[in-house]
Amino acid sequence: MSIHWYPGHMAKAERKIKEALTLVDLVVELRDARAPLASSNPRLDELAGIKPRLVILNKQDLAEGGITEEWAKYLSAEGQLAVPFNSLTGNRRLIIDKIKLLGQPILDKRSQKGLRPRAIRSMAIGVPNIGKSSFINRVVKKAAMKTGQKPGVTRGQQWFKLGKEVEMLDTPGVLWPKFESPDIGLRLAWIGCISDSVFDVFEALLSLIKWLSDNHPQSLAHRYDLSLPLGEPLEVLKVIGTKRGCLLSGGKVDYEKTAELVLREFRSGKLGNFSMEVPPN
Repeated sequence: MSIHWYPGHMAKAERKIKEALTLVDLVVELRDARAPLASSNPRLDELAGIKPRLVILNKQDLAEGGITEEWAKYLSAEGQLAVPFNSLTGNRRLIIDKIKLLGQPILDKRSQKGLRPRAIRSMAIGVPNIGKSSFINRVVKKAAMKTGQKPGVTRGQQWFKLGKEVEMLDTPGVLWPKFESPDIGLRLAWIGCISDSVFDVFEALLSLIKWLSDNHPQSLAHRYDLSLPLGEPLEVLKVIGTKRGCLLSGGKVDYEKTAELVLREFRSGKLGNFSMEVPPN
């Protein structure tokens, strides 16, 4: 199953991001802790150039803790300072301190040139529905932005103060024109970074059930009272639909409604905490 989503407003947003990058000292890239590779826009390397980058492994509460910590260590060793974070309960001071750590050399250079002191300027960037709005609300320490569960809620660019020493520019979530592999599109669809309206939810859910059956069968069995070993994905979906009462007239399973139910519960963590990618050895 091949999924792509690059509407016109994303191309426009990318151009604005490129222009705005000249205004900032560093980039704060948000990724989904469940899929740190799939949720990283490869075009950022070209756009941001050599600007320092802080990687936020967001939604760590939905991923497997040990694997997220391994990702943080791996990325940091590769030269990208990475921090696991939960935008609902995370320590805002930790993020501000990391930004200051990365930005201080830039301020030092300004001072050496005799320029006036100013706040460190950062840019928050990420794919759609990565949790940027909730993240900024957390580090700003107030409900500064409209948040939502649909990709593309934040369309404009806004500046926010993270205290006196750090400023952050928010940007719209953007993807890239073509994914390197079908797995990237699927993972982004599973975690909600691609609008459900542009892919076949039923087919994507069958792929997700296959992945869960292969890697975390007990999670499906526990949540939906299924017997192990699990059957084929369509059979599993049928049993779930029956047990959850997702039925059409005549008692037939409503597969579309069942697929939406399972996908929603996967995204919200009701099925458990999952990491779909592990760092290279």
